[in-house]
Order: sequence, then structure tokens, then C-alpha cells
Amino acid sequence: MQCLTTIVHRTPIAESATFDRLTGAHLHFKLENLQRTGSFKLRGAFNKVFYLSAEQDTKGIVTASAGNHAQGVALSASKKRIRARIYMPESTPKTKVQATTDYGAEVILTGESYQESYEAAVHEQETSGATFVHAFDDYQVMAGQGTVAFEMLQQCPQLETVLVPIGGGGLAAGVATYLKNVKPSIRVIGVQSDHAPAMYNHYHHLSHKEQVHMSGIAEGILVKKAGQKTLPIIAHYLDDLVTVSDQEIADAMLLMLERSKFFVEGAGAAAFAAALFGRVPVQGRHVGMIVSGGNADPEKLPMLKRLASACQATKLVPDHLL
Repeated sequence: MQCLTTIVHRTPIAESATFDRLTGAHLHFKLENLQRTGSFKLRGAFNKVFYLSAEQDTKGIVTASAGNHAQGVALSASKKRIRARIYMPESTPKTKVQATTDYGAEVILTGESYQESYEAAVHEQETSGATFVHAFDDYQVMAGQGTVAFEMLQQCPQLETVLVPIGGGGLAAGVATYLKNVKPSIRVIGVQSDHAPAMYNHYHHLSHKEQVHMSGIAEGILVKKAGQKTLPIIAHYLDDLVTVSDQEIADAMLLMLERSKFFVEGAGAAAFAAALFGRVPVQGRHVGMIVSGGNADPEKLPMLKRLASACQATKLVPDHLL
């Protein structure tokens, strides 16, 4: 059986003089879009699957995912040679579904959002006895995601702020726990889509009313309910939590494609969007940006262009930043 360090890549950190000029900060992009399976999710999934007992292995695993966790679980299951059934929302990009099945997992498309897929997967687990590998609300999963922060501090010890995208909160919980215990002076700020602000609402003590319908460009962080285990960790360790709009995310995605040649998914551009549009004070600081995933759907490019605030690359950011 292979260990985490032999499966997971140590992803690079990239800088951009253009992006530094636009934001007035020193931005350091942790490129988890270059991770195996195209996102950080492999870290947590493999850490969980690695510790399953022989008895658990025989019963297989089941999970729910908007796409990236699915691929991480599928690859992890294939490495351990155990069966995996994965429930995904019907709107999941075809590229993510195909990649998941290519790793050998069985995919069941059901529901409008992650929540519906999650409920179907839980029902399956209760009837089959398989182990449920949660996308974020699991301590072993969070610990695996926290290895992103471990690498970031080794690669860039001068970091003063880290921006991390949040859906259910597994990445943010793991990253914040590690950073705040190793270097408490670092500000850790979460970034969530305003189309699914469940964690934002809890953090800021706003209305907790669950959204009935949910869609958006950052499907990887569109989660209806905050995690029960991740929520108290995030409330304890995060310095702030902000939201960004679909248009801001689209602008950040196109700018990254235009200037850095990275075609990242919506969730992967959320942290950059927060810095680019002034949702977080970053000027003069060394800021770590977690680019959480690169499994973007090429079919969404026309929609990205429609969402972007202007056609010219120089107008993809607010005028005051030019």
C-alpha cells in the first residue's frame, strides 16, 4: 500500500508581476490545479482511504461529490483496489464525470446539487455497509487537505495572509488549523461564492435559511449546508470570511487564462477574485492564494465571456486597480 507522499504531488507556487501590480500585493499562487486528479481533493480522500481496515476494504466505499472529490476518491480506491460508488449532481461537468469513471469508479448522477447527491449516497451507505468518505466533514479528510498549508509555508515562509476557497469547509479547516498552530500571525481568510453562502452566514451570524435552488460558475464550492465538524474549526481559526460574485470569479478565471495560461475552475479562481476586487485587504502583503482546482469545463468558456465585465483583457479588473 502506498503512502500519501508517494501519491500526492508537491505542487509548485507561482508568482506574477502583472497580478502583483494589479493588486499592490505580493501574490503567491499555490497551484493545486496541477495536483493529480486536478485538485487538492486527492489529499484528503487518500488520507481517509489509506486508514481503512481490511474489513472496510471488502465492503467498499461510497461518497458524494460535485466532481473533484469524486476523482480523488476514485483514484484512491483504485490504488487500494477497492470498490467505489460515487454520487454526483446531474449538472456535474462531463469532463469530471468521465475522469471519475476512468479511474474505475461507478458514477450515479442524481439531484440538482451536492446536497441531493449526498443524501442519496448516505442512503446507499446505510443499506450496503460501505464506508462513507465525506467530501469535507471528516477529520482525516481535513488533515489530508491541511498538507497544502504545510507545503506552502515550506515554499514561502514569508507568507502573511492566506486566502482559501470554502464550500463545505474541509480545505479551510485543515489549512487554518495547521497555519494557526505553526505560525499564528498569519491571517487566514475564507472565500465563498455568494451563490452558496452557508458557511459565510454561519460565520457572520446571519440568516441560516437553506437555499432551495442553487447554481453558479463555481460548482466545486456550491454547498447548501456548512459541515458540522468543519464549522466550529473555521469559526475558531479563521480571521475572516468573504464572498465573491460569479462575475468576479469569471473575470479572475479569464485573467488567469489570459496572463498566466492557467484555465482553472471557478472554485480555483475564487481566492484570486477576492484579492482582485478588494474583498480582502492585501496591499503590501505576501499573500498565499490557493488555486484549489483546474478541472474547468471547456464548454463554459462562452458563458465566462458573457459574465466578464468587459471584452478587453485590460478591463477584466476594476479601473482603480489598473
